[in-house]
Amino acid sequence: MRIGISSCLLGHRVRYDGGHKRDHYLTDTLGRFVEFVPVCPEVECGLGVPREPMRLEGSPGSPRLVTARSRIDLTARMVSWAQEKVRQLEREGLCGFIFKSKSPSSGMQGVKIYNDRGVVYKRGTGIFAGIFIEHFPLVPVEDEARLHGMGIRENFIQRIFALKRWRELLADRPGRQELLSFHARERLAILSHSARHYSLMEKLTAENGKLPRGELYSKYESLFLQALQLKTTVKKNVKVLRHILAYLEKELTGNEKQELVEVIEQYEQEFIPLIVPLTISKHYVQKYGQQHLLEQVYLNPQPLETRLTNHV
Repeated sequence: MRIGISSCLLGHRVRYDGGHKRDHYLTDTLGRFVEFVPVCPEVECGLGVPREPMRLEGSPGSPRLVTARSRIDLTARMVSWAQEKVRQLEREGLCGFIFKSKSPSSGMQGVKIYNDRGVVYKRGTGIFAGIFIEHFPLVPVEDEARLHGMGIRENFIQRIFALKRWRELLADRPGRQELLSFHARERLAILSHSARHYSLMEKLTAENGKLPRGELYSKYESLFLQALQLKTTVKKNVKVLRHILAYLEKELTGNEKQELVEVIEQYEQEFIPLIVPLTISKHYVQKYGQQHLLEQVYLNPQPLETRLTNHV
């Protein structure tokens, strides 16, 4: 799985002052599961290291990239390079991109924009980041600062693994039945993000034979990736966990049912992390041979080393 990333976050000394901003979670933990594709807009468009600091000025909708002291306008240079770069990145099959926060080229959001008096009056998106997001609207993107928040980190990692699974399905030139099988495995994960998208996708897959294959897959892809952009919550997860409980209810003994009910309630009250009811639910799913549940992506989250479902 290939993930684009601002080069400085890997420890490359490409910043304006010759330094870097290595992020150890990204390099030491996430880096065990992905192949990073480093990008430094400033260096790759021909600027040196070290170099004069730059900033965004003017309109948030169309900001200019200007050197802070010498007032050289580098906008056209950066835009031209970025437009060519995103076309090159099409060949990389990226499942996501991690940008450097606050960067005038790579900041995903909240980048300072100055007015003609040198005062910050707006915030916006770095020039390369904006062009990338417009070119790849469904590819998951985040910046390293936001990824320090566990909820945002969890959503981003879920999305890149989901896009990887989808790309693997497409690589096998699947037919209609393969899409139904894929959806069956993803069903509860989708529900944990968006009940509305879940309903739309249930309807779409039920009409499997009524649409041309290409249109069917295109619509499913958009709904699938849009659904996962919406963050899961405790309330949404509780709904899914009770859905699993309902499947198991006839099989469970009284004590087993009570145990599962109690851990779901404890999770709902945020006394325990999601990994606890997930683990116990999966134990009973395995014990009673519920194969359709065993195959659910929801009960088989991304590698535990990414530490997604362990926080309260």
